[in-house]
Amino acid sequence: MRVLRGRAATVETDRTVTRTLCADAAETGERAVRAWTPHRQVAFGRRDAGAPGYERARAAAEERRFEAHVRPVGGRAVAYTGTTVAFARVEPIEDLREGLAARYDAMTRDVKRALATLGVDAAEGEPPDSFCPGAHSLRAGGKVVGIAQRVRRGAALTAGICVTDDRAAVADVLDPVYDALGVPFDPESVGSVVRAAGRPVEPTEVVEALEAALVGDAATRVERVR
Repeated sequence: MRVLRGRAATVETDRTVTRTLCADAAETGERAVRAWTPHRQVAFGRRDAGAPGYERARAAAEERRFEAHVRPVGGRAVAYTGTTVAFARVEPIEDLREGLAARYDAMTRDVKRALATLGVDAAEGEPPDSFCPGAHSLRAGGKVVGIAQRVRRGAALTAGICVTDDRAAVADVLDPVYDALGVPFDPESVGSVVRAAGRPVEPTEVVEALEAALVGDAATRVERVR
């Protein structure tokens, strides 16, 4: 299994790294895992970008020193503060119509196991009016993790976001962003690993725990992101 560590110099080049993982997996048949702390940003979904209040939402993010970007998939806006952790597992596939539920189940199970090593007892589901609402989330005193999946010819990407120690910053920026978009959002719905664990937890601890859980017992080939 290929394991990538670190992040690229800019938001766009960092996204290219993950897209390339998918293309490589489709071509070589090798699985890949990545866990890292993306640049400070608000990543809007395509639905957001088409909403009447998008420009106001974008301005609200930038006023709070978050770069505004549109990701090429659905879902609602998510915020990365610089200590928020992202994670991804890429798997080669033969049939786009098969394995979707199994990949979600495996990722949910692995992320719960990673959080447990940090002292967080996470449950499936999310509070009402959470950020980027979706069926595949984990809560522990608030939404801590959101998971999504993207399938392309030859490869499936199952990925997510984990709020580490930055729930206040996430809530502060997403409150006006969601208000501008006309989407219900409760700032109190945001959880964090630190809050749930009841102790200081460094982002590197979260990255290492997620990477270990997503890799499992597979033999690894580690690369640094350039």
